[in-house]
Amino acid sequence: MTYNSVSANDNQGEQTPSLTFWLTGLSGSGKSTIANAFAHALRIRNINCCVLDGDTLRSGINKDLGFSHQDRAESVRRAAELAKIVNHLGIVSIVSLISPFLVDRLNARKIVGEHYFNEVYLSTPLAICEQRDTKGLYKAARGGNIPNFTGISSPYEAPVHPDISIDTSYQPIEESIAVLLKKFYSQH
Repeated sequence: MTYNSVSANDNQGEQTPSLTFWLTGLSGSGKSTIANAFAHALRIRNINCCVLDGDTLRSGINKDLGFSHQDRAESVRRAAELAKIVNHLGIVSIVSLISPFLVDRLNARKIVGEHYFNEVYLSTPLAICEQRDTKGLYKAARGGNIPNFTGISSPYEAPVHPDISIDTSYQPIEESIAVLLKKFYSQH
């Protein structure tokens, strides 16, 4: 199954939007790893996709935002708007973003569209995320050097009813990708 991009100026009719897979979880839960592996799995199946990763967005479109609740809400809103645009081009969006607050993820679902949005909760426990912390962010946050750090000095509100839940502390990456692919194909 392939998707062809359709520009807004094409007169061939409106294309059905594609899907968004919104990966949420603590820093170190495996969001970027899963997002990139899922994108690879889709691409080898000739399915166009785009990864919108929080770190990449922060270095570009979101570089004017900090870590306050308002800035995080705006970060999620911008990512959702990008995902919606990408979806309307017939491209699967894979968003890898902590997005710690329930209300912001609900807003993202509304922006993208209920039928196209899949919330994927990486439920990896905090202790495992801290063990994986190669950048030393958790240590710095626990030392008071990083204010508003999700999971330490700022809350993470876990999804109540995610579409998919993956705990990367024990679920192998291949199994995680198989779950995501199954969900993708169930919607096509």
